[in-house]
Amino acid sequence: QVQLVESGGGLVQPGGSLRLSCAASGFTLDYYIIGWFRQAPGKEREEISCSSNSDSKIVESMKGRFTTSRDNAKNAVHLQMDNLVPEDTGVYLCAADPPGGRPPGYDYWGQGTQVTVSS
Repeated sequence: QVQLVESGGGLVQPGGSLRLSCAASGFTLDYYIIGWFRQAPGKEREEISCSSNSDSKIVESMKGRFTTSRDNAKNAVHLQMDNLVPEDTGVYLCAADPPGGRPPGYDYWGQGTQVTVSS
């Protein structure tokens, strides 16, 4: 079964760090575009990053705090989040865009992992 599962969320104090993982099963992430998204309480879902094997783009407001990496051997991608602030609180999701899709789009989504930044 095609599946994406996020993990690594939790409660962290402001200024702390979390490392989220997105593990794929049922398909291979190689050459897929992987996106990270979040949805804060009462807000619309927003994009965090979009990455391929060779490149990664982080939204401007999160550059320097959030970075992505890919571990193809484990069929997983990661989101490193540093210097967290309460406004980072929300459900974090990963999504995969298959290669060669027409039109391109995120066909596979995980269920999300909760991140709470609070004192």
